[in-house]
Amino acid sequence: MFDVRSISSISSGPFSVESSNGATTEKNLTLEEQQEKINDLRKELGEHSSEEIQDFLSDASCLRFLRARNWNVQKASKMMKSAVKWRVSYMPQKINWDDIAHEAETGKIYRADYKDKHGRTVLVLRPGLENTTSGKGQIKYLVYCLEKAIMNLTEDQEKMVWLTDFQSWTLGSTPLKVTRETVNVLQDCYPERLGLAILYNPPRIFESFWKIVKPFLDHETYKKVKFVYSSDKESQKIMADVFDLDKLDSAFGGRNPATFEYNSYAERMRADDIKMGSSFKSNGITLPQDHSHVSADKEANGGDSDASSEDSFYSGTDSPNHEEGGSIPA
Repeated sequence: MFDVRSISSISSGPFSVESSNGATTEKNLTLEEQQEKINDLRKELGEHSSEEIQDFLSDASCLRFLRARNWNVQKASKMMKSAVKWRVSYMPQKINWDDIAHEAETGKIYRADYKDKHGRTVLVLRPGLENTTSGKGQIKYLVYCLEKAIMNLTEDQEKMVWLTDFQSWTLGSTPLKVTRETVNVLQDCYPERLGLAILYNPPRIFESFWKIVKPFLDHETYKKVKFVYSSDKESQKIMADVFDLDKLDSAFGGRNPATFEYNSYAERMRADDIKMGSSFKSNGITLPQDHSHVSADKEANGGDSDASSEDSFYSGTDSPNHEEGGSIPA
């Protein structure tokens, strides 16, 4: 059995609850109380026949979903059941580099080869370098990046950092529906995985886009978003506090001149694919053959050009926003 004390440094502490008069108060859960919540959540979830899903239903994962729902067991159960349903249908662990390589050609999203000062994986996002029109393919690549970012976290860390560079960004670079799907997948399927999101030098025109996007974010996600400007010395302190400037890309005010290089990145990702496959095999998990994915060539040629379709992300399952009760599907 997983010992909740092993991640107490990242899971314990105060959380917000709403009192009867609507005011927000702070409450601390002891490690014993946290374990009780996990045990109660497991009773709600029941058993699942898939070993891969059982692996997903770890105590650490239960804690993340509980924290995302302010330790409300029933709400966390509904959220987790929906996430399980999505994983069973979408099979994010099966996506490999060759499925999404064409999406990565411009470096619009990639995992940096350094971590921040807290050991968190860093994902660099450059939405101005969008190179495809397939909303389905774009979300599939995002999910691939999230899975690999999580796989590369240190044992004492469970969160990642998003660094967004707005070079060449315009209002047309990021369709609103794809942005909403991005928020949905992060908040509903990977709760408590985002530690910090830095928006670096967003143009003035981004303000109108942000006003539309902001309501999609839950309160906890919103608090993790920081605007940083190269001309603002005060906001630049955020970068110095979070990153080793010798490793940080020069595009973000660091001293590292290295840029994204597709071929070397492809080698890193193929190595990650092998590492992930080996991890499943070592746990006795055999990944099923999946014939539901559209081929990379078809997507690259616009096989799914409807970037506004949320169904493209959820692949026929109910959105995690429309959570259902009942037992976890076997």
